[in-house]
Amino acid sequence: MDHDEALAGLRARGEAFLEEVSAEYHAAHAGHKQGAELQPIYERHRAAYDDAAFATALEAFRAHRPSASASASASAGAGADGGAGSAMTESADARRHRSARMLLDWLGESRVGRELAAIEEREIAWESTAVVRAADGTEEPYQRVAITLANTRDAQARHALDDARARIVEAELAPIRRERLQREHSVVASLGIAGDYIATWEALNAVSLRDLRAECEAFLRDTQAMWDDLLPFYLKQGLGLTRADATRADVIALMRTPEFDPFFPGDAMEREVRRQAQEMGVSPDAEGRVRYDTVDRPGKRSRAFCSPVRIPDVVHLVLRPHGGQNDWMTLLHELGHALHFAYMDRNLPFEYRWLGDNSVTEGYAMLFDHRLKDARWLRRYTGLGASDVPRFLHSQGFEELHFVRRYAAKLIYETELHGGRVSWDALPDLFVETLTAATGFRYQRADAFVDVDPRFYAARYLRAWQLQAVLDEALRERFNEDWWRNPQSGPWIVGELFGHGQRELAHEQARRVAGKGLSFAPVIAGIERMIG
Repeated sequence: MDHDEALAGLRARGEAFLEEVSAEYHAAHAGHKQGAELQPIYERHRAAYDDAAFATALEAFRAHRPSASASASASAGAGADGGAGSAMTESADARRHRSARMLLDWLGESRVGRELAAIEEREIAWESTAVVRAADGTEEPYQRVAITLANTRDAQARHALDDARARIVEAELAPIRRERLQREHSVVASLGIAGDYIATWEALNAVSLRDLRAECEAFLRDTQAMWDDLLPFYLKQGLGLTRADATRADVIALMRTPEFDPFFPGDAMEREVRRQAQEMGVSPDAEGRVRYDTVDRPGKRSRAFCSPVRIPDVVHLVLRPHGGQNDWMTLLHELGHALHFAYMDRNLPFEYRWLGDNSVTEGYAMLFDHRLKDARWLRRYTGLGASDVPRFLHSQGFEELHFVRRYAAKLIYETELHGGRVSWDALPDLFVETLTAATGFRYQRADAFVDVDPRFYAARYLRAWQLQAVLDEALRERFNEDWWRNPQSGPWIVGELFGHGQRELAHEQARRVAGKGLSFAPVIAGIERMIG
Protein backbone atom coordinates (compact mmCIF):
# COMPACT_ATOMS: atom_id res chain seq x y z
CA MET A 1 0.00 0.00 0.00
CA ASP A 2 1.43 3.40 -0.94
CA HIS A 3 1.50 6.41 1.36
CA ASP A 4 -1.59 8.13 -0.11
CA GLU A 5 -3.63 4.92 0.19
CA ALA A 6 -2.55 4.55 3.80
CA LEU A 7 -3.68 8.11 4.58
CA ALA A 8 -7.02 7.50 2.83
CA GLY A 9 -7.60 4.42 4.96
CA LEU A 10 -6.65 6.37 8.08
CA ARG A 11 -9.21 9.05 7.25
CA ALA A 12 -12.02 6.53 6.66
CA ARG A 13 -11.34 4.64 9.88
CA GLY A 14 -10.98 7.89 11.81
CA GLU A 15 -14.34 9.21 10.69
CA ALA A 16 -16.12 5.96 11.57
CA PHE A 17 -14.56 6.04 15.03
CA LEU A 18 -15.41 9.69 15.73
CA GLU A 19 -18.99 9.25 14.60
CA GLU A 20 -19.53 6.43 17.08
CA VAL A 21 -17.72 8.02 20.00
CA SER A 22 -19.49 11.36 19.39
CA ALA A 23 -22.86 9.61 19.46
CA GLU A 24 -21.93 8.01 22.78
CA TYR A 25 -20.87 11.31 24.33
CA HIS A 26 -24.07 12.92 23.09
CA ALA A 27 -26.29 10.22 24.59
CA ALA A 28 -24.53 10.41 27.97
CA HIS A 29 -24.28 14.20 28.27
CA ALA A 30 -27.81 14.85 26.97
CA GLY A 31 -29.25 12.57 29.65
CA HIS A 32 -30.45 9.84 27.28
CA LYS A 33 -28.39 7.24 29.14
CA GLN A 34 -26.60 7.04 32.47
CA GLY A 35 -22.85 7.10 31.91
CA ALA A 36 -20.86 6.44 28.77
CA GLU A 37 -19.44 3.17 27.46
CA LEU A 38 -16.26 4.36 25.77
CA GLN A 39 -13.92 1.41 26.18
CA PRO A 40 -15.88 -0.92 23.85
CA ILE A 41 -15.85 1.78 21.15
CA TYR A 42 -12.10 2.24 21.46
CA GLU A 43 -11.67 -1.52 21.25
CA ARG A 44 -13.84 -1.85 18.12
CA HIS A 45 -11.92 0.92 16.39
CA ARG A 46 -8.36 0.07 17.43
CA ALA A 47 -7.22 0.20 13.81
CA ALA A 48 -8.21 3.88 13.63
CA TYR A 49 -5.40 4.92 15.98
CA ASP A 50 -3.04 1.92 16.17
CA ASP A 51 0.73 1.99 15.75
CA ALA A 52 0.49 1.76 11.97
CA ALA A 53 -1.87 4.73 11.74
CA PHE A 54 0.30 6.78 14.06
CA ALA A 55 3.47 5.90 12.11
CA THR A 56 1.79 6.87 8.82
CA ALA A 57 0.77 10.31 10.12
CA LEU A 58 4.12 10.90 11.85
CA GLU A 59 6.02 10.04 8.67
CA ALA A 60 3.89 12.46 6.63
CA PHE A 61 4.28 15.16 9.30
CA ARG A 62 8.07 14.89 9.21
CA ALA A 63 8.40 14.33 5.46
CA HIS A 64 6.49 17.48 4.50
CA ARG A 65 7.75 19.76 7.25
CA PRO A 66 8.03 23.34 5.89
CA SER A 67 11.49 24.73 5.25
CA ALA A 68 13.19 26.75 7.97
CA SER A 69 12.44 30.04 6.16
CA ALA A 70 8.77 29.15 5.70
CA SER A 71 8.48 28.07 9.34
CA ALA A 72 10.01 31.33 10.51
CA SER A 73 7.58 33.31 8.38
CA ALA A 74 4.59 31.34 9.68
CA SER A 75 5.75 31.67 13.30
CA ALA A 76 6.06 35.41 12.90
CA GLY A 77 2.53 35.50 11.52
CA ALA A 78 1.00 33.38 14.29
CA GLY A 79 1.56 36.02 16.93
CA ALA A 80 -0.23 39.29 17.50
CA ASP A 81 -0.08 40.44 13.90
CA GLY A 82 -1.31 37.13 12.47
CA GLY A 83 0.57 37.63 9.22
CA ALA A 84 0.96 34.01 8.15
CA GLY A 85 0.30 33.12 4.55
CA SER A 86 -3.14 31.97 3.53
CA ALA A 87 -4.00 28.28 3.77
CA MET A 88 -5.75 28.69 0.42
CA THR A 89 -2.53 29.55 -1.48
CA GLU A 90 0.04 27.25 0.14
CA SER A 91 2.30 24.82 -1.68
CA ALA A 92 1.55 21.13 -2.14
CA ASP A 93 4.10 20.21 0.54
CA ALA A 94 2.59 22.74 2.95
CA ARG A 95 -0.90 21.31 2.32
CA ARG A 96 0.34 17.80 3.02
CA HIS A 97 2.06 18.97 6.18
CA ARG A 98 -1.13 20.76 7.33
CA SER A 99 -3.18 17.59 6.86
CA ALA A 100 -0.55 15.42 8.51
CA ARG A 101 -0.28 17.82 11.47
CA MET A 102 -4.04 17.68 12.03
CA LEU A 103 -4.13 13.89 11.70
CA LEU A 104 -1.17 13.41 14.01
CA ASP A 105 -2.68 15.75 16.59
CA TRP A 106 -5.91 13.77 16.50
CA LEU A 107 -4.13 10.40 16.67
CA GLY A 108 -2.17 11.58 19.69
CA GLU A 109 -5.41 12.74 21.31
CA SER A 110 -7.04 9.38 20.45
CA ARG A 111 -4.19 7.49 22.09
CA VAL A 112 -4.66 9.60 25.19
CA GLY A 113 -8.40 8.92 24.99
CA ARG A 114 -7.86 5.17 24.69
CA GLU A 115 -5.56 5.10 27.72
CA LEU A 116 -7.87 7.28 29.78
CA ALA A 117 -11.23 5.85 28.66
CA ALA A 118 -11.78 3.97 31.92
CA ILE A 119 -11.03 7.11 33.96
CA GLU A 120 -13.35 9.17 31.78
CA GLU A 121 -16.14 6.62 32.21
CA ARG A 122 -15.71 6.91 35.99
CA GLU A 123 -15.82 10.69 35.74
CA ILE A 124 -18.96 10.80 33.60
CA ALA A 125 -20.68 8.23 35.82
CA TRP A 126 -19.76 10.22 38.92
CA GLU A 127 -21.04 13.50 37.49
CA SER A 128 -24.34 11.94 36.43
CA THR A 129 -25.07 10.35 39.83
CA ALA A 130 -23.30 12.48 42.46
CA VAL A 131 -25.44 14.32 45.00
CA VAL A 132 -24.28 17.40 46.91
CA ARG A 133 -25.50 17.50 50.52
CA ALA A 134 -25.52 20.91 52.17
CA ALA A 135 -25.01 21.46 55.90
CA ASP A 136 -28.75 22.01 56.41
CA GLY A 137 -29.52 18.56 55.02
CA THR A 138 -30.79 19.66 51.60
CA GLU A 139 -29.61 17.67 48.60
CA GLU A 140 -28.90 18.76 45.04
CA PRO A 141 -27.81 16.65 42.05
CA TYR A 142 -24.28 17.67 41.12
CA GLN A 143 -25.38 18.36 37.54
CA ARG A 144 -27.90 20.96 38.77
CA VAL A 145 -25.69 22.80 41.27
CA ALA A 146 -24.61 25.48 38.77
CA ILE A 147 -28.25 26.17 37.88
CA THR A 148 -29.25 26.41 41.55
CA LEU A 149 -26.32 28.70 42.36
CA ALA A 150 -27.30 30.99 39.49
CA ASN A 151 -30.85 31.29 40.80
CA THR A 152 -30.08 31.59 44.55
CA ARG A 153 -30.16 35.21 45.61
CA ASP A 154 -29.26 34.63 49.28
CA ALA A 155 -25.45 34.83 49.60
CA GLN A 156 -25.23 32.66 52.72
CA ALA A 157 -27.22 29.85 51.11
CA ARG A 158 -25.24 30.19 47.88
CA HIS A 159 -21.89 29.99 49.66
CA ALA A 160 -23.03 27.04 51.77
CA LEU A 161 -24.09 25.09 48.68
CA ASP A 162 -20.83 25.83 46.88
CA ASP A 163 -18.80 24.85 49.94
CA ALA A 164 -20.69 21.55 50.04
CA ARG A 165 -19.99 21.10 46.32
CA ALA A 166 -16.31 21.81 46.88
CA ARG A 167 -16.10 19.23 49.68
CA ILE A 168 -17.45 16.39 47.56
CA VAL A 169 -15.41 17.53 44.54
CA GLU A 170 -12.20 17.57 46.59
CA ALA A 171 -12.91 14.16 48.07
CA GLU A 172 -14.18 12.35 44.97
CA LEU A 173 -13.89 14.18 41.63
CA ALA A 174 -10.60 16.06 41.99
CA PRO A 175 -8.56 12.86 42.54
CA ILE A 176 -10.04 11.41 39.34
CA ARG A 177 -9.17 14.55 37.39
CA ARG A 178 -5.65 14.72 38.84
CA GLU A 179 -5.02 11.10 37.91
CA ARG A 180 -6.34 11.79 34.42
CA LEU A 181 -4.02 14.78 33.93
CA GLN A 182 -0.97 12.93 35.22
CA ARG A 183 -1.60 9.93 33.00
CA GLU A 184 -2.21 12.21 30.02
CA HIS A 185 1.24 13.73 30.51
CA SER A 186 2.77 10.25 30.52
CA VAL A 187 1.01 9.23 27.31
CA VAL A 188 1.96 12.46 25.51
CA ALA A 189 5.59 12.03 26.55
CA SER A 190 5.57 8.52 25.11
CA LEU A 191 4.55 9.83 21.67
CA GLY A 192 8.02 11.27 21.13
CA ILE A 193 6.84 14.21 19.03
CA ALA A 194 8.51 17.01 21.00
CA GLY A 195 10.37 17.60 24.23
CA ASP A 196 7.48 18.08 26.64
CA TYR A 197 3.70 18.49 26.88
CA ILE A 198 3.65 22.17 25.88
CA ALA A 199 6.14 21.75 23.03
CA THR A 200 4.10 18.84 21.69
CA TRP A 201 0.91 20.89 21.74
CA GLU A 202 2.61 23.79 19.97
CA ALA A 203 4.11 21.54 17.29
CA LEU A 204 0.75 19.93 16.54
CA ASN A 205 -1.34 23.12 16.68
CA ALA A 206 1.03 25.69 15.12
CA VAL A 207 0.31 28.25 17.84
CA SER A 208 2.80 29.69 20.32
CA LEU A 209 1.47 29.38 23.87
CA ARG A 210 4.34 31.53 25.12
CA ASP A 211 3.27 34.39 22.84
CA LEU A 212 -0.41 33.97 23.72
CA ARG A 213 0.40 33.92 27.43
CA ALA A 214 2.31 37.19 27.02
CA GLU A 215 -0.75 38.69 25.27
CA CYS A 216 -2.92 37.52 28.18
CA GLU A 217 -0.62 39.07 30.75
CA ALA A 218 -0.73 42.35 28.82
CA PHE A 219 -4.54 42.14 28.56
CA LEU A 220 -4.85 41.71 32.33
CA ARG A 221 -2.60 44.73 32.91
CA ASP A 222 -4.33 46.88 30.29
CA THR A 223 -7.83 46.21 31.64
CA GLN A 224 -7.08 46.22 35.38
CA ALA A 225 -8.23 49.80 35.97
CA MET A 226 -11.45 49.19 34.03
CA TRP A 227 -12.11 46.03 36.05
CA ASP A 228 -11.40 47.78 39.35
CA ASP A 229 -14.08 50.34 38.47
CA LEU A 230 -16.72 47.87 37.31
CA LEU A 231 -16.46 45.02 39.80
CA PRO A 232 -17.38 46.87 43.05
CA PHE A 233 -20.34 48.54 41.32
CA TYR A 234 -21.83 45.27 40.05
CA LEU A 235 -21.17 43.36 43.26
CA LYS A 236 -23.00 45.98 45.31
CA GLN A 237 -25.83 46.53 42.82
CA GLY A 238 -26.39 42.90 41.86
CA LEU A 239 -25.72 40.99 45.07
CA GLY A 240 -25.15 43.51 47.85
CA LEU A 241 -21.61 42.21 48.37
CA THR A 242 -18.20 43.79 48.76
CA ARG A 243 -15.13 42.58 46.89
CA ALA A 244 -13.79 41.00 50.09
CA ASP A 245 -16.85 38.75 50.34
CA ALA A 246 -17.10 37.68 46.70
CA THR A 247 -16.48 34.06 45.72
CA ARG A 248 -16.56 32.08 42.46
CA ALA A 249 -20.10 30.95 43.39
CA ASP A 250 -21.21 34.59 43.31
CA VAL A 251 -20.07 34.97 39.69
CA ILE A 252 -22.72 32.49 38.56
CA ALA A 253 -25.46 34.38 40.39
CA LEU A 254 -24.15 37.79 39.35
CA MET A 255 -24.09 36.95 35.65
CA ARG A 256 -27.58 35.50 35.88
CA THR A 257 -29.06 39.10 36.03
CA PRO A 258 -32.67 38.06 36.77
CA GLU A 259 -33.85 41.68 36.48
CA PHE A 260 -33.64 41.27 32.71
CA ASP A 261 -35.65 38.00 32.64
CA PRO A 262 -38.90 39.64 31.48
CA PHE A 263 -37.13 40.77 28.31
CA PHE A 264 -35.83 37.26 27.50
CA PRO A 265 -38.76 34.85 27.95
CA GLY A 266 -37.98 31.18 27.53
CA ASP A 267 -40.94 30.51 25.26
CA ALA A 268 -39.73 33.14 22.75
CA MET A 269 -36.05 32.19 22.73
CA GLU A 270 -35.89 29.50 20.07
CA ARG A 271 -38.50 31.23 17.90
CA GLU A 272 -36.61 34.54 17.79
CA VAL A 273 -33.21 32.96 17.27
CA ARG A 274 -34.59 30.92 14.38
CA ARG A 275 -36.20 34.08 12.96
CA GLN A 276 -32.90 35.91 12.95
CA ALA A 277 -31.16 33.06 11.12
CA GLN A 278 -33.91 33.05 8.49
CA GLU A 279 -33.63 36.81 8.02
CA MET A 280 -29.89 36.35 7.56
CA GLY A 281 -30.61 34.04 4.66
CA VAL A 282 -29.80 30.62 6.16
CA SER A 283 -31.98 27.77 7.37
CA PRO A 284 -31.96 27.85 11.21
CA ASP A 285 -31.70 24.06 11.28
CA ALA A 286 -29.67 23.70 8.06
CA GLU A 287 -32.57 21.96 6.28
CA GLY A 288 -33.05 19.54 9.17
CA ARG A 289 -29.42 18.65 9.78
CA VAL A 290 -29.36 20.48 13.15
CA ARG A 291 -31.51 18.90 15.87
CA TYR A 292 -32.47 21.26 18.71
CA ASP A 293 -32.73 19.88 22.28
CA THR A 294 -33.60 22.76 24.63
CA VAL A 295 -35.77 21.02 27.26
CA ASP A 296 -34.87 20.13 30.84
CA ARG A 297 -34.09 16.48 31.50
CA PRO A 298 -32.63 14.58 34.49
CA GLY A 299 -29.02 13.63 33.84
CA LYS A 300 -28.54 16.33 31.22
CA ARG A 301 -25.37 18.37 31.62
CA SER A 302 -25.88 21.90 32.93
CA ARG A 303 -23.27 23.08 30.42
CA ALA A 304 -24.70 23.34 26.90
CA PHE A 305 -22.90 21.69 24.00
CA CYS A 306 -23.00 21.03 20.27
CA SER A 307 -22.47 17.43 19.24
CA PRO A 308 -21.72 16.76 15.56
CA VAL A 309 -22.40 13.05 15.16
CA ARG A 310 -22.17 12.87 11.37
CA ILE A 311 -20.73 15.93 9.62
CA PRO A 312 -22.54 17.66 7.99
CA ASP A 313 -25.73 15.58 8.23
CA VAL A 314 -26.46 15.05 11.95
CA VAL A 315 -25.62 17.80 14.45
CA HIS A 316 -27.18 17.98 17.93
CA LEU A 317 -27.59 21.30 19.76
CA VAL A 318 -28.14 20.58 23.46
CA LEU A 319 -29.07 23.14 26.11
CA ARG A 320 -30.40 22.66 29.64
CA PRO A 321 -32.30 25.84 30.53
CA HIS A 322 -31.05 28.03 33.36
CA GLY A 323 -33.38 30.96 32.65
CA GLY A 324 -33.19 34.47 31.21
CA GLN A 325 -30.67 36.06 28.88
CA ASN A 326 -27.98 33.46 29.62
CA ASP A 327 -30.07 30.85 27.84
CA TRP A 328 -30.48 33.11 24.81
CA MET A 329 -26.75 33.72 24.62
CA THR A 330 -25.99 30.03 25.07
CA LEU A 331 -28.44 29.02 22.35
CA LEU A 332 -26.88 31.53 19.95
CA HIS A 333 -23.40 30.29 20.84
CA GLU A 334 -24.25 26.64 20.19
CA LEU A 335 -26.13 27.60 17.01
CA GLY A 336 -22.93 29.17 15.68
CA HIS A 337 -21.21 25.82 16.20
CA ALA A 338 -24.12 23.81 14.82
CA LEU A 339 -24.51 25.80 11.60
CA HIS A 340 -20.76 25.67 11.06
CA PHE A 341 -20.76 21.86 11.20
CA ALA A 342 -23.99 21.48 9.25
CA TYR A 343 -22.93 23.80 6.42
CA MET A 344 -19.43 22.40 5.93
CA ASP A 345 -18.60 21.24 2.42
CA ARG A 346 -19.20 17.49 2.62
CA ASN A 347 -16.43 16.92 0.07
CA LEU A 348 -13.74 18.26 2.40
CA PRO A 349 -11.37 15.58 3.71
CA PHE A 350 -11.97 14.15 7.16
CA GLU A 351 -9.39 16.32 8.90
CA TYR A 352 -10.84 19.62 7.63
CA ARG A 353 -14.35 18.70 8.82
CA TRP A 354 -13.63 16.96 12.14
CA LEU A 355 -10.26 18.30 13.25
CA GLY A 356 -8.29 21.56 12.96
CA ASP A 357 -8.09 24.76 15.01
CA ASN A 358 -11.20 24.89 17.20
CA SER A 359 -10.60 28.62 17.65
CA VAL A 360 -12.39 28.87 14.31
CA THR A 361 -15.63 27.16 15.33
CA GLU A 362 -15.48 28.91 18.71
CA GLY A 363 -15.07 32.19 16.84
CA TYR A 364 -18.27 31.50 14.89
CA ALA A 365 -20.08 30.58 18.13
CA MET A 366 -18.98 33.88 19.67
CA LEU A 367 -19.91 35.78 16.52
CA PHE A 368 -23.46 34.54 17.05
CA ASP A 369 -23.64 34.91 20.85
CA HIS A 370 -22.29 38.47 20.59
CA ARG A 371 -25.58 39.49 19.02
CA LEU A 372 -26.68 39.99 22.64
CA LYS A 373 -24.07 42.74 22.73
CA ASP A 374 -25.56 44.53 19.69
CA ALA A 375 -28.10 47.27 20.43
CA ARG A 376 -29.96 46.91 17.14
CA TRP A 377 -30.23 43.14 17.47
CA LEU A 378 -31.57 43.49 21.00
CA ARG A 379 -34.25 45.96 19.98
CA ARG A 380 -35.39 43.74 17.09
CA TYR A 381 -35.51 40.28 18.68
CA THR A 382 -35.92 40.77 22.44
CA GLY A 383 -38.31 42.60 24.72
CA LEU A 384 -35.78 45.28 25.61
CA GLY A 385 -36.93 48.80 24.86
CA ALA A 386 -34.73 51.68 23.75
CA SER A 387 -34.34 52.90 27.34
CA ASP A 388 -33.38 49.44 28.62
CA VAL A 389 -30.70 48.65 26.05
CA PRO A 390 -27.86 50.89 27.38
CA ARG A 391 -28.17 49.41 30.87
CA PHE A 392 -28.22 45.88 29.50
CA LEU A 393 -25.23 46.52 27.24
CA HIS A 394 -23.27 47.93 30.18
CA SER A 395 -23.87 44.67 32.04
CA GLN A 396 -22.78 42.74 28.94
CA GLY A 397 -19.54 44.71 28.82
CA PHE A 398 -18.90 43.81 32.45
CA GLU A 399 -19.64 40.14 31.74
CA GLU A 400 -17.42 40.10 28.65
CA LEU A 401 -14.51 41.65 30.54
CA HIS A 402 -14.89 39.11 33.34
CA PHE A 403 -14.89 36.13 31.00
CA VAL A 404 -11.86 37.24 28.98
CA ARG A 405 -9.93 38.02 32.17
CA ARG A 406 -10.93 34.64 33.60
CA TYR A 407 -9.76 32.76 30.51
CA ALA A 408 -6.55 34.76 30.32
CA ALA A 409 -5.84 33.67 33.90
CA LYS A 410 -6.83 30.09 33.09
CA LEU A 411 -4.28 29.96 30.27
CA ILE A 412 -1.57 31.37 32.53
CA TYR A 413 -2.40 28.77 35.20
CA GLU A 414 -2.65 25.90 32.74
CA THR A 415 0.75 26.67 31.22
CA GLU A 416 2.11 26.18 34.75
CA LEU A 417 0.02 23.05 35.32
CA HIS A 418 1.32 21.49 32.10
CA GLY A 419 4.79 23.05 32.32
CA GLY A 420 6.16 20.78 35.02
CA ARG A 421 7.80 23.52 37.09
CA VAL A 422 5.17 23.44 39.88
CA SER A 423 4.51 20.31 41.93
CA TRP A 424 1.08 18.72 41.74
CA ASP A 425 0.51 19.37 45.44
CA ALA A 426 1.31 23.09 45.01
CA LEU A 427 -1.02 23.62 42.05
CA PRO A 428 -4.25 24.18 44.05
CA ASP A 429 -2.75 27.21 45.82
CA LEU A 430 -1.43 28.56 42.51
CA PHE A 431 -4.88 28.05 40.94
CA VAL A 432 -6.59 30.05 43.69
CA GLU A 433 -3.96 32.79 43.57
CA THR A 434 -4.01 33.18 39.78
CA LEU A 435 -7.77 33.08 39.19
CA THR A 436 -8.66 35.15 42.25
CA ALA A 437 -6.16 37.88 41.34
CA ALA A 438 -7.48 38.18 37.79
CA THR A 439 -11.20 38.14 38.60
CA GLY A 440 -11.57 39.44 42.16
CA PHE A 441 -13.67 36.39 43.05
CA ARG A 442 -12.25 33.90 45.57
CA TYR A 443 -11.83 30.46 44.00
CA GLN A 444 -11.90 27.03 45.66
CA ARG A 445 -8.76 24.87 45.92
CA ALA A 446 -10.93 21.85 45.11
CA ASP A 447 -11.35 23.06 41.52
CA ALA A 448 -7.65 23.21 40.61
CA PHE A 449 -7.86 20.03 38.52
CA VAL A 450 -11.57 20.28 37.69
CA ASP A 451 -11.74 23.82 36.26
CA VAL A 452 -9.26 22.84 33.54
CA ASP A 453 -10.33 22.47 29.92
CA PRO A 454 -8.66 19.63 28.00
CA ARG A 455 -5.55 20.28 25.94
CA PHE A 456 -5.30 24.05 26.39
CA TYR A 457 -8.83 24.70 25.19
CA ALA A 458 -8.57 28.06 26.96
CA ALA A 459 -6.25 29.06 24.12
CA ARG A 460 -9.01 28.23 21.63
CA TYR A 461 -11.47 30.49 23.45
CA LEU A 462 -9.01 33.36 23.72
CA ARG A 463 -8.13 33.29 20.03
CA ALA A 464 -11.84 32.91 19.26
CA TRP A 465 -12.59 36.18 21.08
CA GLN A 466 -9.98 37.82 18.89
CA LEU A 467 -11.31 36.18 15.71
CA GLN A 468 -14.96 37.08 16.29
CA ALA A 469 -14.01 40.74 16.76
CA VAL A 470 -12.24 40.71 13.37
CA LEU A 471 -15.09 38.87 11.64
CA ASP A 472 -17.74 41.19 13.07
CA GLU A 473 -15.82 44.22 11.77
CA ALA A 474 -15.49 42.59 8.35
CA LEU A 475 -19.21 41.77 8.18
CA ARG A 476 -20.15 45.31 9.20
CA GLU A 477 -17.96 46.70 6.44
CA ARG A 478 -19.39 44.31 3.85
CA PHE A 479 -23.08 44.16 4.86
CA ASN A 480 -23.60 47.19 7.14
CA GLU A 481 -24.19 47.38 10.89
CA ASP A 482 -27.15 44.99 10.83
CA TRP A 483 -25.42 42.28 8.80
CA TRP A 484 -27.21 39.68 10.97
CA ARG A 485 -30.51 40.39 9.16
CA ASN A 486 -29.12 41.02 5.69
CA PRO A 487 -30.26 38.10 3.49
CA GLN A 488 -26.99 38.32 1.55
CA SER A 489 -24.80 37.83 4.63
CA GLY A 490 -25.88 34.28 5.44
CA PRO A 491 -24.95 32.79 2.05
CA TRP A 492 -21.62 34.67 2.21
CA ILE A 493 -20.90 33.27 5.68
CA VAL A 494 -21.74 29.76 4.48
CA GLY A 495 -19.53 30.10 1.40
CA GLU A 496 -16.57 32.01 2.82
CA LEU A 497 -16.52 30.76 6.41
CA PHE A 498 -18.61 27.68 7.28
CA GLY A 499 -18.01 25.87 4.02
CA HIS A 500 -14.25 25.73 4.57
CA GLY A 501 -14.60 23.63 7.72
CA GLN A 502 -11.51 24.13 9.87
CA ARG A 503 -8.83 24.00 7.24
CA GLU A 504 -7.38 27.33 8.33
CA LEU A 505 -5.85 28.45 11.57
CA ALA A 506 -7.72 31.34 13.17
CA HIS A 507 -5.07 33.92 12.33
CA GLU A 508 -4.94 32.70 8.73
CA GLN A 509 -8.68 33.14 8.36
CA ALA A 510 -8.56 36.63 9.85
CA ARG A 511 -5.89 37.57 7.34
CA ARG A 512 -7.80 36.05 4.39
CA VAL A 513 -11.21 37.46 5.23
CA ALA A 514 -10.32 40.83 6.72
CA GLY A 515 -6.67 41.45 5.96
CA LYS A 516 -6.03 41.79 9.69
CA GLY A 517 -4.21 39.89 12.39
CA LEU A 518 -5.44 38.71 15.77
CA SER A 519 -5.03 40.74 18.94
CA PHE A 520 -6.99 41.78 22.01
CA ALA A 521 -7.20 45.42 20.84
CA PRO A 522 -10.61 45.08 19.08
CA VAL A 523 -11.90 42.98 22.00
CA ILE A 524 -11.06 45.78 24.44
CA ALA A 525 -12.56 48.35 22.06
CA GLY A 526 -15.81 46.37 21.97
CA ILE A 527 -15.97 46.23 25.76
CA GLU A 528 -15.33 49.97 26.02
CA ARG A 529 -18.19 50.64 23.58
CA MET A 530 -20.59 48.62 25.72
CA ILE A 531 -19.71 50.27 29.03
CA GLY A 532 -19.78 53.75 27.47
